Amino acid sequence: MKIGMLINSDKYAGDVNGIAKAALAAGHEVIIFVMDEGINIMHDPSLLELTGSKGVSVSYCDHNAQQLKLDKSGLPGEIVSGSQYNNAVMANESDRLIVL
Repeated sequence: MKIGMLINSDKYAGDVNGIAKAALAAGHEVIIFVMDEGINIMHDPSLLELTGSKGVSVSYCDHNAQQLKLDKSGLPGEIVSGSQYNNAVMANESDRLIVL
């Protein structure tokens, strides 16, 4: 099963990490897309810990990142700078979708 996580708030970085780890432990894949105020967690250790994990993909909306002046330096190469297309792909490919 694929679990999609749409992160549009900067209040739940720890929850994103916990849910993703629980999903991975249960044998599921996790697709994370970050947008809006969620961009503010892009450097949070809880999110960064997930990048590069087998079964996890992370992307973010570059338009929102530009609006909120995200410092992209230091972001792991596994994180994809994307667009709402990535959001649509995540929603289409996911069996379940969580919005935080």
